[in-house]
Amino acid sequence: MLVRDWMTKNVITLGLKTTVVDAAEIMRTKKIRQFPVIDVNGTLVGIVSDRDIRDAMPSKYLPGDAANGGSLSSLRAADIMTSEPLTVTPLTPIDLVANTLQRHKFGGLPVVDEAGRLVGIVTVADVFRFLCTATGVQRGGPQIAVRLDAKPGPLAAMLQFLRSEGVRFANVFTSPDPAAPGFRNAYVRVSDLGEHNMDSLVATLKGKYTLLFFVEDGRTTLLES
Repeated sequence: MLVRDWMTKNVITLGLKTTVVDAAEIMRTKKIRQFPVIDVNGTLVGIVSDRDIRDAMPSKYLPGDAANGGSLSSLRAADIMTSEPLTVTPLTPIDLVANTLQRHKFGGLPVVDEAGRLVGIVTVADVFRFLCTATGVQRGGPQIAVRLDAKPGPLAAMLQFLRSEGVRFANVFTSPDPAAPGFRNAYVRVSDLGEHNMDSLVATLKGKYTLLFFVEDGRTTLLES
């Protein structure tokens, strides 16, 4: 779960002397929200967001091509970029990236090597791609949510019970239960129900565990209000 496995490697960048007009055109045609700015050595020196470009553009209600007291065509990436942006490395865990993006409301973070050279960018879309893989949703199959005591043992025991019932699972992840301190929710993506159907599996599990819901064919059935 490292950035190197999920980052976008082919990054569209700006040079220090790239004009804002050119950057705006690239942003429009490529649907890009932010550009790393690099020097001639490939070292990251700043970042330009779509908001930076919009703020630099003159209002359509004002005559002429003036911005910041000068010609817009002379305005460069170096003039509007954020210097020393927050970065991550290829070995940064992807969940830490998600936390940083959420806290700072960023759309992405440049990825640099030990020498400060740009090697990629990790965006919100990359984090979503990771999440879809981690939850197994791309593979399909039903998912079961179970509330367990937040201590060692219950999860392993439940998974062993599923195996004993002939149930195979593709993905398992857990998170603290926001409504019940001291408990964790386990989300199990089932790849093979064995001799069960969903109704019989739910009935079997309800005798031993607190089931919260299950999802089958995109439909969620709540089992605890």
